Amino acid sequence: MKIIVINCGSSSIKYQLFDLTNHHLLAKGIAEKIGLHGSFIKHERDDGVKVKLDGEIIDHQAGIEYILGILKSRKYGSINDFNEINAVGHRVVHGGESFKSSALITEEVIVKVKECIDLAPLHNPPNLKGIEAMQLLLPSVPQVAVFDTAFHQTMPPEAYMYAIPYPLYTKYGLRRYGFHGTSHRYVSERAAKMLGKDIKDLKMITCHLGNGASITAVKDGKSVDTSMGLTPVEGLIMGTRTGDLDLGVLLYIMQKEGIDHLNANTLINKHSGMLGISGISSDMREIEAAAGKNHERAILSLKMYRYRIRKYIGAYAAVMGGLDAVVFTGGIGENDPDTREKVCDNLSFLGLEIEPEVNAGKRGIELIISKPSSKVAVLVVPTNEELVIALDTQRIVEKLK
Repeated sequence: MKIIVINCGSSSIKYQLFDLTNHHLLAKGIAEKIGLHGSFIKHERDDGVKVKLDGEIIDHQAGIEYILGILKSRKYGSINDFNEINAVGHRVVHGGESFKSSALITEEVIVKVKECIDLAPLHNPPNLKGIEAMQLLLPSVPQVAVFDTAFHQTMPPEAYMYAIPYPLYTKYGLRRYGFHGTSHRYVSERAAKMLGKDIKDLKMITCHLGNGASITAVKDGKSVDTSMGLTPVEGLIMGTRTGDLDLGVLLYIMQKEGIDHLNANTLINKHSGMLGISGISSDMREIEAAAGKNHERAILSLKMYRYRIRKYIGAYAAVMGGLDAVVFTGGIGENDPDTREKVCDNLSFLGLEIEPEVNAGKRGIELIISKPSSKVAVLVVPTNEELVIALDTQRIVEKLK
């Protein structure tokens, strides 16, 4: 079965084409600057052939048309006919309380995804554009929505509720939803296999560390708590997001600086986090380089970043009543040995010990970095959200036969 996975952003489309007979990735790429000057598509085939194609891409439908054309082209393609595409899997950021798992896309599903736009105004609209474009271009091909929030729908009320007047929850759905669910699900399942254990017997903490970052408590294979909330702002310190913040601080800033809610939103999403603290960059590599030259704010930002992760690990170990494994993933989690080591430094009280020589210099590979004597396993697992989307799509589509 050949499945194309689509991930539409506001001005981009990421895509991957899988042949799931052997989980083989046939091609992948990204269309960028959609609707803007200087738009282009970067495409890569499984045999290493790469191409960058420049040209005007006026909207998402045009972008998907171009992508399908490349996938079928003689020079860069991986298929001979669109009939070879058996299904389309879409990343959809927010499913609210309506979706506890991935779903076959129907008109009813589209209506419910639209109802969640208020909860994810920057993400759900472009996700819907991708769905609508594929419905026009491949009308007979079944499509599946895979939700970032679905994995976290197993959280108990005491974990997902906010201490606000209850009628506001029932009226607006104001609660913790969490994100990166597809990633947390993949790496927790993969970690269990690496350890040779049943995921239902494990208490794990999965750390998705990238420019956006979240941490999840996974007990018996289910999410029981996660750091991101109603929006992706809550939780860990991120590249440009504040993470956890006293609401009084935000109100104080709004009053003193005379800014409205739109500017406040930009402040906490775009100008805070590692960028705001360091004053250098949101890129961890640049901050670490500056810290190596004794830049005080860079050093402070790194200490704050790692402290927050360690704090959540301790809290989630308490929530689950113990801990069997910690998993690092995401761009930083997979590629930054220093962050992994510093996060784990003060966790020996949990029985967690890493092997510094094994951890050092290791980037982007599956790895167990804990000592054999460690009571808590520590793993590095590169995430593969697109494969999860493809497999969910396959599972749902095969039920239609």
